[in-house]
Amino acid sequence: MASTMTNIFGGTSTTEDVLSGIDLRGKRILVTGVSAGLGVETARSLTAHGARVIGTVRDLAKAEKATAQVRKDAIDGGGSFEPIELDLASLNSVRACADKLLAKGKSLDVIIANAGVMATPFGHTIDGFETQFGTNHLGHFVLVNRIASLLRPGGRLINVSSAGHRYSNVDLDDPNFERTAYDPFVAYGRSKTANILFAVAFDARHHERGIRASAVHPGIIQTELTRHMDPSWLQARVDQINQQLRDAGKVPLQQKSMPQGAATSVWASVVAPAGEIGGRYCENCHVAEIVPDEVPTSAMTEGVRAYAVDRKTADVLWKKSEEMVGESFSLSR
Repeated sequence: MASTMTNIFGGTSTTEDVLSGIDLRGKRILVTGVSAGLGVETARSLTAHGARVIGTVRDLAKAEKATAQVRKDAIDGGGSFEPIELDLASLNSVRACADKLLAKGKSLDVIIANAGVMATPFGHTIDGFETQFGTNHLGHFVLVNRIASLLRPGGRLINVSSAGHRYSNVDLDDPNFERTAYDPFVAYGRSKTANILFAVAFDARHHERGIRASAVHPGIIQTELTRHMDPSWLQARVDQINQQLRDAGKVPLQQKSMPQGAATSVWASVVAPAGEIGGRYCENCHVAEIVPDEVPTSAMTEGVRAYAVDRKTADVLWKKSEEMVGESFSLSR
């Protein structure tokens, strides 16, 4: 499943580039959030190469239309696609989805935790958690841990994070903004940092079983995620970053196509050597460098904040997450 030729891929690589010559027949892969955007392309590219993909969706009717190409490419490529209902903002829904998967008892080679929300207005999930932390992190935390026993030795967990983790470390003293003024990008940053820390902690707990976990940044892509964002603000931010890049003599940021955006998820899932990506953060189809916390965000064009891959913080987040969801996930071997 893995290739050692990882240095040939980069920021412009597409899903087809990284999967060229890869046969995924016999592999079962769970992808969350396949109703739109990156999730659709991730599922499509994997099924086109023979994988059996289970895709979670909030709305089965909406997914029927959105995944038409996925099902077509699955037939053409020898793979299959099966939707399953999941609302990450409801732990009842998360647990029901996990129960269905466990009842079927079919093992998984990869879980790609792709679904998420971004820069939402202040609100809460059904269970009372701040919307972004509750959906992006806690929903996946419960789902993945509940079905972890289905992962085969040699399996992988890939958490789709973001360069947005640079906006903020997690705040485990006030995760729901009860005492902190709400900022949609700080909240997004907290949730995306949590995605990385969850991968770090999961990798540490499961690597002896041959299961590895990592987090990935897809890049700048226009998807439904940006529906809550002011387009002028987004453009101004891109312009600011590009000016910094020009000043440093570097190439400006390029908005990625959907196949380019999904490439790093696919690369980390089935192409990159497991030992290379385990417990790490990846971007542009390579493992990112760790950037010290004192380096200003404005100076960062690539890399992962040191706080986002800190093992101690990852363990504290794990314990806090268990407290918040009222469920303990002890590791059984």
